[in-house]
Amino acid sequence: MNLDQPWKIATLIGLLAFLRIVWGLWRSAPSRRFMLELLDSGLIAFILVFLLIRPFVVQAFYIPSESMVPTLMPGDRILVNKFVYRLNEPNRGDIIVFEAPPQALKVGERKDFVKRLIGLPGDTIRIRRDDGVYINGSRLQESRGVPPPDYDWPEDTLGQSGRVPEGRYFVLGDFRTRSNDSHKWGMLETGRVVGKAMVIFWPPGRISLVGDNRDVGLPEAPRVATREGTPAEAAAR
Repeated sequence: MNLDQPWKIATLIGLLAFLRIVWGLWRSAPSRRFMLELLDSGLIAFILVFLLIRPFVVQAFYIPSESMVPTLMPGDRILVNKFVYRLNEPNRGDIIVFEAPPQALKVGERKDFVKRLIGLPGDTIRIRRDDGVYINGSRLQESRGVPPPDYDWPEDTLGQSGRVPEGRYFVLGDFRTRSNDSHKWGMLETGRVVGKAMVIFWPPGRISLVGDNRDVGLPEAPRVATREGTPAEAAAR
């Protein structure tokens, strides 16, 4: 989902084009001061974007799968706020990007996932086949277009709920039946969170804010635990 390689190629092409323009202007300019100021501005912009904004503030990601349909569609490109969770804790309903845990991937694989945060530390979660998701005994009110799950979680015969432990989140894809999420591989470590999905910026017809907090009106559970880590501890992408 990460756009590292395309961005590197685009950056190299842009840099070469910029140097070609600068060289042409340098040869024809009556004064070199203007060119020096232009180079200084370009250097400052490069430092801000690649050494400050991208690692710590905002980053672009690509959506390759159907796991978040209808909220995010395959081919969408989104901007993720990597700074917001340094100031505030994530809220239930946020769409978050995180480093996928090893148990969710093939051996040696490394990916970022995007899912909806369903359960906070201290919440109890129960998923009922063809019915819905229950948080602390209350049914999650889904938006139109979200299909009901085709599985039960936890997979037991006693109707027990799964409790989200300290330092963990429970995350699900909006397309419940086609998502590699917590119902398959377990709770997400809080320190793996990269940031919050904020804006769809591509394709043009999809430009919009990313919808979140679908469970408005659902009573908040008391926070009985604290996070083990913060997004600052997540590996830089």
